[in-house]
Amino acid sequence: MALKTDAVGKEWPATTYQVGREKIKEYANALGLDSPVHFDVEAARAAGFRDVVAPPMFAVVYSSPAAAPAMFDPEVELNFAAMVHGGQEFEWDEPACSGDEITTTAKCLSIEEKGGKGFYVFETKSVNQDGAQVVRGTWTLIVRGV
Repeated sequence: MALKTDAVGKEWPATTYQVGREKIKEYANALGLDSPVHFDVEAARAAGFRDVVAPPMFAVVYSSPAAAPAMFDPEVELNFAAMVHGGQEFEWDEPACSGDEITTTAKCLSIEEKGGKGFYVFETKSVNQDGAQVVRGTWTLIVRGV
């Protein structure tokens, strides 16, 4: 069965996420982080941040809502029953801080068959309210038995 590649290059509507102090604190606590820049505004500002700063992998919290519609799009034809997480890469730029409004877009970069498996690669780009790029993510999903 040949993979359908019509969705390659397709972009989905942007999502916006309001970063809050409590969410940053909850995330940092869940990871066992203890740096005061994630909990205390004064410590974060003393370290050069605008406000409490999110840990880098908080990017998943604000970029996933944009990536999900791309992965569930019927045009992509991704079989979730046979899917495994292939990888994730992030390139960080401007730190995400409490008070930021982060807008994320998603795009399908490629759909390819290799060795009987489907490789689906998506890209997300997240920018803050000032238009500064916060992070670019590459999401690789592998589907067995295509």
